[in-house]
Amino acid sequence: MTATGAAPGGWERLPARLGYDRIRQNVIELVGDRPELAAVTVPACHGWTVRDLVDHLVDVCRQVTLGIQVLPLRDPEPDGAAGVPELLERWTELSGLLPPLTEGLRGPIMTMDALSHELDLRRAIGAPVPVEHPAYPGSLDLVALGMGLTVAELGLPALRVRSGGQEWRVGPGEPGVTVSGHHHDVFRSLTGRRTLDQIGALSWSGPADRWLPAFTWWPFSPPAEPTEQAVHPR
Repeated sequence: MTATGAAPGGWERLPARLGYDRIRQNVIELVGDRPELAAVTVPACHGWTVRDLVDHLVDVCRQVTLGIQVLPLRDPEPDGAAGVPELLERWTELSGLLPPLTEGLRGPIMTMDALSHELDLRRAIGAPVPVEHPAYPGSLDLVALGMGLTVAELGLPALRVRSGGQEWRVGPGEPGVTVSGHHHDVFRSLTGRRTLDQIGALSWSGPADRWLPAFTWWPFSPPAEPTEQAVHPR
């Protein structure tokens, strides 16, 4: 296993379904009664609008309810007819049909993806970052595990990630360096929302350059220019 769970005494790890339901509720509260936001561009999502982002979340939920493989995640239909209110209503209906998310990676992947996009949405419409969120711990577990595969492929020593009393080993073997930061900034760095310069500005125990290529992994790639700023700069 290329990533290990956190040390005792940190966040409580709740079932993926609880985190996912909180994300859906938050998105409904953020945009459900604000139709004027539908056409707002989401900087972190390659030109998607708010409507596109919601469409994507609904489509991933639909795939899971139908038992379709969640990966690869698809882009939204750019010319979809349904508006945001209709999409949110459909999301609620589909969520009631979700199978148990207690086995394998399906639930954690869906929840991590939805959390990433809730945070993208908040940035796009100027809503504050949540102080706490039940989806953070499990989502960080998942991305540490996923990025660990790339660390191994690149032949790098493991990367130790620390945040909020938690610790992850990203990659096999003994860590060669430790990077620390607020859990929001760490999560955004591991999911392609921060530039390499921003990632390098986290608190590193040694030079970061050797490990920066590993932050491009699976669907995630650091943007060339910042799309958001650190919430808790060191």
